[in-house]
Amino acid sequence: MASWQEFEHQAAGLAGVARPLMEAYRHKVLATLRKDGSPRVSGIETSFRDGELWTGSMPGAVKASDLRRDPRMAIHVTTSAPEGDDPSSWEGDVKLAGRAVEITDREVLASFGPPGEESHLFRIELTEVVWTRVEGDELVMDSWREGVGLRQIRRK
Repeated sequence: MASWQEFEHQAAGLAGVARPLMEAYRHKVLATLRKDGSPRVSGIETSFRDGELWTGSMPGAVKASDLRRDPRMAIHVTTSAPEGDDPSSWEGDVKLAGRAVEITDREVLASFGPPGEESHLFRIELTEVVWTRVEGDELVMDSWREGVGLRQIRRK
């Protein structure tokens, strides 16, 4: 698993596109696994700090329970639809996969929120990042996978 900073070192160009898109769109979709293995999607927000990608949730949230039981997760950053008829004007979507590591250290928790506020905090460790967009008449996917590196796929 890679920290955000490690991903940036391995795939600077892709990280240079993914991070601004993630920061531009506050609301994202988190996919987790329920007890029975079926998927659950939830809205989340993320932040970058100290070379890491972070997310959290309110106390007792089912997404936090899912991540505590099985830390595998995916995040989808949806962006605005292109204006007009040119699909190439779309900035694309970003998808991340990996695992969420719960942080329970009181000092770290306090640095993220008001004192005394009980919440869940997770650091995201990455295994995959994908940026999907349209160029001309092709769907283009730039992807990074841990242990594999960068790859681009083009489809008409």
